[in-house]
Amino acid sequence: MMDRPRTDLDRRKRKRWLIVGAAIGAVLAAGLALATFEPMAPRVDAKTLYVDVVTRGDLLRRVRGTGTLVPRDQRWIAAAAEGRVERVLVRPGAEVTADTVLVELSNPELQQLAEEASLACDAVRAEQASLHVQLESQVLDQRARIAEARAQSESARLQAEAEARLAGQHAISELQIARSRLTAEQLAVRLEIEQERLGKLQSSVSAQLTAQKARVAQLEQTAIRRRAQADSLLVRAGLDGVLQALVVESGQQLALGASIARVARPGSLLAELAIPEIDARDLAIGQKANIDTRNGVVAGHVERVEPAVNNGTVRVEIAPESEWPMGARADLSIEGTIDIERLANVLQVARPVSAQPLSEARVFRLGDSGRAQRVPVKFGKASVDRIVILAGLAPGERVIVSDVSQYERYERLNVE
Repeated sequence: MMDRPRTDLDRRKRKRWLIVGAAIGAVLAAGLALATFEPMAPRVDAKTLYVDVVTRGDLLRRVRGTGTLVPRDQRWIAAAAEGRVERVLVRPGAEVTADTVLVELSNPELQQLAEEASLACDAVRAEQASLHVQLESQVLDQRARIAEARAQSESARLQAEAEARLAGQHAISELQIARSRLTAEQLAVRLEIEQERLGKLQSSVSAQLTAQKARVAQLEQTAIRRRAQADSLLVRAGLDGVLQALVVESGQQLALGASIARVARPGSLLAELAIPEIDARDLAIGQKANIDTRNGVVAGHVERVEPAVNNGTVRVEIAPESEWPMGARADLSIEGTIDIERLANVLQVARPVSAQPLSEARVFRLGDSGRAQRVPVKFGKASVDRIVILAGLAPGERVIVSDVSQYERYERLNVE
């Protein structure tokens, strides 16, 4: 009997593979469909949102910053010499004068150097006086020699003239007359030489005294400097005012130039604000400002703008235009706003949390049905709490401006 192939088994296998393939395709299609579906819009309580209406009108641009009150006139006192802190005589908050001793330092070596410099100065002054007397004596001796030479020269001249008158009477020989003339000429030359010596001696005396004076002046300056360094061990305020800070304590060893204290004049305060660099582009001297001290608001104007950015902020100094309120003092924490410019007839809205000036962002626009749709918006210049709209919104439309970062993955919201 002859075997026949089982065709029904092949058909069953093909049927099973077709079923499995169809199931896999269905699963893949369902997954792809789910991946392209938008997540279901969450429900949000309207009371938890802040919604503002887009309007058109004038906008006063302001920037805000925090900071402190700082003294206009203050002085950091540094150590003028090395020393150890012996005593702290004044504590922060005390009123001081320029001569008030704040801290007493000690440095035995420096005091010894000051005494040695003073003694060296006294010794060189004594040398100067002795040299002056010695040189004056030399000058007097030379003048005496000149006087003697002048007398001898004049005597020889008179003798030569007298002998010349007697020559006609043959009372004296020609040889004697010639000798007398020669002697008179020699003594006259000697007088001239002695006078030249006096001139050179006087020049030498002047040079020696000048050199000695320079040495004395040098040692005097050294002594003055040493004495000033020794005196600086008594650290004085150097300014009438209030001691703001003292950064040393008894027993501490200080190096040259180490900070010791800060003294400031009371009543002369400036407001120092830190403005974020993104808001500081249009700051200028003279702009109006308002400073909130928590005990009153004081009007002022921008007096100085720091040219450099530090830690993402620009430091601005505000000068008050009236008296500070009671209780205002250095290092008091403050807040302030600065008026930059007034923009006329611009489209604006309350500044969304994520909106930055001159940038683009996607915000939720709220419709009448309570559904909020995310839309792209182009923003312009900004103030403290409002921002200009360049494109993406129209007047009368409502926008969610509160923080909705938790709904970042959704394109729609159901506001109830």
